Amino acid sequence: MNRRFGKNDILLLGMLAVVILVFYVGMTSALQSGDSIIITVNGSEYGRYSLTENKEIPIKIDGKVTNIVTIENGTAYMLEADCPDQLCMHQNAISKDKESIICLPNRVVVTVESEQKNTLDDVAG
Repeated sequence: MNRRFGKNDILLLGMLAVVILVFYVGMTSALQSGDSIIITVNGSEYGRYSLTENKEIPIKIDGKVTNIVTIENGTAYMLEADCPDQLCMHQNAISKDKESIICLPNRVVVTVESEQKNTLDDVAG
């Protein structure tokens, strides 16, 4: 009588699952929450805003509001955009260091920045 899985196989799979879980938790906890966002328009800095203060930031290009970024409960997201595809509005809210939202047609980039140095190096991070 051949058995496909023995006790040792199940034990090995269980240990592998624990190692994967520990690695996953370690990597997600290594991502630092950001302190502020930097908004750039066409490569030039438009403004820096704290993630601790809830507000709506209208982004004006050539005197016209093209995008509205909202900061709420420590996260930032694109509330409105006048671009045709509006992909930036469907991106998840950002709050971790180096996360970003990009509106390509309007050349608007919102990036989270942390004042603390990340413990991961640039290759691993």
